[in-house]
Amino acid sequence: MLRSFSHMLRLVAIARTLARHDALDPLADLLQGAGPAPIALKATRIFFGSHDRPGRPGEKLAAALAGLGPAFIKLGQLLSTRTDLLGEQIAADLAQLRDRLPPFPAAQARATIENELGAPVGRLFASFDDNPVSAASIAQVHYALLPADDPSPQREVAVKVLRPGIEAAFRRDIEMLAWLAALIERTQPALRRFRPIAVIATFAEITEREMDLRLEAAAAAELAENFAGDDSYLVPAIDWPRTARRVLTQQRLTGIAMDDRDRLLAVGHDLRAILEKAAAIFFKQAFRDGYFHGDQHPGNMFVDAEGRIGAVDFGIMGRLDRETRYYLADMLLGLLNRDYRRLADVHFEAGYVPETKSHAEFAQALRAIGEPIFGRPLADISFAHVLAQLFQTARAFDMEVQPQLLLLQKNMLMAEGVSRQLDPELNIWTLAEPLIADWMRENRGPEARAREAIEDAIATARRLPVIARRLEGALTDLAEGGLRIHPETLRAPGGDRGPFGGRSAPWWLVASLLALLLVAVLA
Repeated sequence: MLRSFSHMLRLVAIARTLARHDALDPLADLLQGAGPAPIALKATRIFFGSHDRPGRPGEKLAAALAGLGPAFIKLGQLLSTRTDLLGEQIAADLAQLRDRLPPFPAAQARATIENELGAPVGRLFASFDDNPVSAASIAQVHYALLPADDPSPQREVAVKVLRPGIEAAFRRDIEMLAWLAALIERTQPALRRFRPIAVIATFAEITEREMDLRLEAAAAAELAENFAGDDSYLVPAIDWPRTARRVLTQQRLTGIAMDDRDRLLAVGHDLRAILEKAAAIFFKQAFRDGYFHGDQHPGNMFVDAEGRIGAVDFGIMGRLDRETRYYLADMLLGLLNRDYRRLADVHFEAGYVPETKSHAEFAQALRAIGEPIFGRPLADISFAHVLAQLFQTARAFDMEVQPQLLLLQKNMLMAEGVSRQLDPELNIWTLAEPLIADWMRENRGPEARAREAIEDAIATARRLPVIARRLEGALTDLAEGGLRIHPETLRAPGGDRGPFGGRSAPWWLVASLLALLLVAVLA
């Protein structure tokens, strides 16, 4: 009871902050039809609101979330992928929410480093810059030099240090948000389709990973391994002896921000060549490896003097398993052929769309999205508009959100934005056409399908002894005077799970497909 009262007080403070930024309207629209909640928000706006704030609703909401602190900045970035909840424009405004906070004192950073690594900063580094180069909601970064006799191949390093007390601050806000999400699902049936508990659980999982810098270091190491021998993409090397849960030391990368068109041109870079590399890197991460950088905004990507693309900040990463990538390819084939019935069937076969829904109506909804984009110049196509239509379709057919595909879509929109900024006449996805064609032949051509059928047959054959033992046990029970079915016996291979180990969001497969692989449709 006391905790609920504490959460209520925090909620009131949040509502007042939103009102002062004139940012309650988007939430009131979202909660329309959800009992007294919209009325309470309107009352809060009357008593505490400011009505002369400039900007669009999404811009004002982003400013309010920034004012609420680190957890809400991160929450805003997560919500920027949810055009189904907030609409296309508000989601786009939230996507511009930059994770910048005032730095914390260097003395605290030094204390954290010494506590985590068990040695004085002066012994760990030949020099340590007390002025942070960047400060975000979870950590800040300092540049340093390693001792001359250190065996590491690089002397210039970047040292990332968690904010003091950040774990407790996030835990407090996430507990309040989880309490609010449970309250909404329990009392507001109209809002259950937004799955607020699942949204906050995903948010909690992402932030928990981000606050263990050893996991970020491991992510960088895995990504670097995937691109070993590829000199178009730079992933900083990790200095493991100087890395711990709250400290990450890595190679320092230098270069020009990916979206700084004027500087890139001033030093003589070929913008088309840069975009070709960016398209290839994105495609290799998502489709070749199924492991991609989950936060590729321009602040995390650089172009060095040789034209190579470097990346930093690996706290958020995404994975796509083989089956997900294959379904993306199968839906591409359906779209290429304008076979919307087949495109719809792929979703039903995967178990993503309930069988209670109409195949024909779903195919018709996909046709309404796909047909208008054929024959149009790529430069005129807004992927954000296409994705917004897909979200609307998702609502009508009870398809659930899969977080990894939301993450993929967010990065696609970022990549598209950078591409348009560097060259408005060029669509970045056209540059990945050769890779797309090769991958499709290798993975979804006739030979690949034959190979997949053989692999499935082998996997089924391996399960036959298990099935036989279960059947034998059931027959023995029956012969002994009664059929006693063990719960394991009821679990047929695959059970009620989809091919990805659970029900996820097929409509996001279409979203990812349309954005990353649209070139093949419109070439």
